[in-house]
Amino acid sequence: MMGDRDYRKTITSAADAITKEVDLQVAEPADNKTIYLHEVTRCMRRSYYDRFERLEPETKGFGNLFGGLIRKLPYGSKMAEFAIEDIKLKGQSDMIVDDIVIVFKTVSIAPETPFASDILYLNACMWISGKQDGVIIYITGDGSETSFVSAKEKKMFEEVIRRVRVFSNLVGERKVPILEPSAECTQCQYYERCYIKRNEGKQFSLTELFGLKNK
Repeated sequence: MMGDRDYRKTITSAADAITKEVDLQVAEPADNKTIYLHEVTRCMRRSYYDRFERLEPETKGFGNLFGGLIRKLPYGSKMAEFAIEDIKLKGQSDMIVDDIVIVFKTVSIAPETPFASDILYLNACMWISGKQDGVIIYITGDGSETSFVSAKEKKMFEEVIRRVRVFSNLVGERKVPILEPSAECTQCQYYERCYIKRNEGKQFSLTELFGLKNK
């Protein structure tokens, strides 16, 4: 701190302002006919709490803003929509270049294989955008990047559609989704809601669902 000015507070305020501009969108809490893609390709319990009992994460890194900032630029992609009966599934990749869907992710360590939730998101973006090929680009803090190419896959998108229907029903009935354990849990702002109380009912992981490495 220099003089009487709190520079850490200034930086935090600036980060919060940027986050509000580029953060992933969430539908009106009770609107179970509008579902955003990120809500169903990650833990649906977390997405449910974001709608009805939202808590802001304790820490926010600039790395989480990377994809959002790209989407705001002229060459960023636009929100796309896919109809599932009377449900509108909305999703947005970071870029579409030469008909290739591109999603950027910032990570501390580059993965050997794409994370399950990321490949599921990328594949759904290809279906929603009507494209055949996609790339996930993982960028680490030192600026190195690791890329994974993927072709559009029907069975994986069918799983997304199933999860959209499940999440829509749970939102409509105001029922909390079942627990989907993953490595992300320890960093989740809702961790204590899931693990302090006794967990009941069946539990399964996103890794088990998709047979891929999870975060």
